[in-house]
Amino acid sequence: GWGGGAAMESAAKGSYVLANLAEVVERVLGFLPTKALLRAACVCRLWRECARRTLRTRQRIAWVSALEPGPAENHALVRALARELEKVHVLPQTVLYIADAETFSGHEECHEQKKARKRNSKETALALEKLLPKRCQVLGLVTPGIVVTPMGSSSNRPQEIEEGEAGFALLFPKIDGVKIHTFHFSKDVKNRVFDESKFAEAGLKNNPDLRVVLLFGYNSWKTGATRFLHQIVNPLNEKSIILAGGQVESFTSLTSENNHAQPGDACGVVGLAFSGPQIQSATVLLDQDVADERTAEAAMQRLKAANIPEHNTIGFMFACVGRGYRHYKTKRNMEADAFRKFFPNVPLFGFFGHGEIGCDRIVTGNFVLRECNDMKDDLLHGYTTVMTLIHLGSTK
Repeated sequence: GWGGGAAMESAAKGSYVLANLAEVVERVLGFLPTKALLRAACVCRLWRECARRTLRTRQRIAWVSALEPGPAENHALVRALARELEKVHVLPQTVLYIADAETFSGHEECHEQKKARKRNSKETALALEKLLPKRCQVLGLVTPGIVVTPMGSSSNRPQEIEEGEAGFALLFPKIDGVKIHTFHFSKDVKNRVFDESKFAEAGLKNNPDLRVVLLFGYNSWKTGATRFLHQIVNPLNEKSIILAGGQVESFTSLTSENNHAQPGDACGVVGLAFSGPQIQSATVLLDQDVADERTAEAAMQRLKAANIPEHNTIGFMFACVGRGYRHYKTKRNMEADAFRKFFPNVPLFGFFGHGEIGCDRIVTGNFVLRECNDMKDDLLHGYTTVMTLIHLGSTK
């Protein structure tokens, strides 16, 4: 062929370099998405070491968004995750996914007796969990509506999707100095009083590094559910912790060593706790009288005043199903747009649910700017929106 000898020689040189020079290998492997990187790690010892070092540097959060309906047999989020996990550059250690309740468990109409197979939430949840790494902790929720930032760039315009198929999965890699863990408390039918030693087991007590707790109540219509939620929220209501979240339709996934599925008729609380001295966070409450652009933007101004660094930060929006475009007199995407105006590079995620948890509070280092007033009960709301920022530290 064309100068075969020379080509052989340069191939030999190339393979010598790729078998011996760590910095070159690392440079090359750096371009690979995680799944390909893990396959490359099987080639030889050098490549394995390089792959391991490369993965350790990938500490930015990634996300997968699903905004267009999938075929009847699976939810759009399952398809998006299957496709995108081939491309992501992080190895997920914790995953929070939220999808719309209606299509997650599939209430399809049957057309001309062609029985559309009803999917159930369990199947959909298992399909999602199967796609993720075995050792990854997963918390999955379904809610009436979804707030999601499309993939590609953190400056994409976040969308409030109040009906229709949608979902997202937040993929948290292992981040130096940050510990994220899931927890679950379900209401014990026998005991009216919640056993608070369970807080310590879940890392929510005697944990000086605890900064943010995202809490989600499920089956909130059950008798005693609100009282139970108070029993969980009140002891956590400390000045140094940001609490935010809401009431969801149900939780569909909770995988981690110590979380076991509860009987379907129980009610309780699931969540994610973020610990680490470098975490900074702030949250504001948009109450019922925030009903136009001006007042919504005033709330974002309060959040902006917290001076949370925007790099390596995610936003959460937990809104009431009664808000959204009906509340803002047909103007759609109002709150997400107000957020985007003040935080052009922070991706926003969340849901429309059945009640909100949160208040105005800022935690940066040991400096607390504003906190809930002394009444302990003002964390649970209806017809409000909670906006929260979580900064996971400066990445290298």
